[in-house]
Amino acid sequence: MKRTAAVVLSVLAFVVCVPLLAAAAEFKLVIPLPLTGKTAKFGEIMKRSYEMAAAEINASGGIKGATLALGFEDSTGKPETARAIVEKLVESKQPVIVGEYTSACAKAVAAVAEERKVPYLIVASADDAITQQNYQYVFRQNPVNAHYADAFVSFLAAVVKPKTIAILYESSAFGTSGAEAMEKDALKYGIQVVAKEKYEAGAPDFKPILSKVKSLQPEVIYMVSYVMDASLLMKQIKELRVDAKLFAGGAAGFAIPEFIDNAKDAAEFVISATLWTPQIKYKGAQEFAEKYKARYQDYPSYHGASAYAALYVLKAAMTAARDWTADGIRDGFRGVSLETVFGPVKFENKEGYQNQNFVETLAIQVQGGDFQTIWPQALANKPYIYPVPAWRDRK
Repeated sequence: MKRTAAVVLSVLAFVVCVPLLAAAAEFKLVIPLPLTGKTAKFGEIMKRSYEMAAAEINASGGIKGATLALGFEDSTGKPETARAIVEKLVESKQPVIVGEYTSACAKAVAAVAEERKVPYLIVASADDAITQQNYQYVFRQNPVNAHYADAFVSFLAAVVKPKTIAILYESSAFGTSGAEAMEKDALKYGIQVVAKEKYEAGAPDFKPILSKVKSLQPEVIYMVSYVMDASLLMKQIKELRVDAKLFAGGAAGFAIPEFIDNAKDAAEFVISATLWTPQIKYKGAQEFAEKYKARYQDYPSYHGASAYAALYVLKAAMTAARDWTADGIRDGFRGVSLETVFGPVKFENKEGYQNQNFVETLAIQVQGGDFQTIWPQALANKPYIYPVPAWRDRK
């Protein structure tokens, strides 16, 4: 009887322990992203990149032996939905949050993360204010809007040297902060802002704004937009024959392949700020870009590179963490110093930002229907074309 009871107890113990062991061998990470809606293309690029990184991490032994199991929740790009998703994840005891795309969504998520004391790694949301709140649990890997256009502004100062600029921007957190940053840079270099025009995202017609800009004849037209608006702006600029020495974008919609696909020849010669290119010489960057293209028939944008790198940053934080509690992982992030395909990642408190990574930015130009890196010259793979030809002189 005693022997039988011992056997039964052993079997029960095995049955109880197997799920616990299985759970310990897997770390589930659910990532909020816009998978439908107007910013879904960015979400798609990031989702693919997260999946590529997770597969590689798992193939090399996971995170301290645990398999990284990804899941995704569609925020549709709406802050209230993103907030609800993250509140649910926190309630389910997920000890870290990674992801989102728009600054509005990231702001909502950051507020929840700080309130609930769960670390949050921002991957592609640039509104400066997010890491200016003295948050202790919010970390940002990508540069802030104030620095997005650093390389482009350097190009303006060294090459273009314009006297006038017009700034067009969408009325989102990203668009507004990007426009304000460019206005400050223009003031710094003595460039007169002859127009600063805000529009609602998804507007069907930009012709009234563009007609006003045409009458002012700025040397540079700088736009902060997501991809559909970026494409329509350039198509209507071409249609109205709005000439300038330079057309430029503040990353986002101007820096992904869909901009060229949608705007067609109207995209030619447009310069954009960007955070990364497939030609950049960061360790593993070109290999990542080629693997992505082989799988998805196009190169990733900087959003994909940042997402891919983010899981390696998470792995570094979790490997260094004393435990996988929220506070343990937060402290792991604080000690991260890592070379990634997106560049060096180290979270610092400086310039009024907290837990912010600072990385060099780039400028790209559409040449022959493809993006080419043109600035800084030390990192360029093609020389820039400036001034751009007038519309009547183009084929």
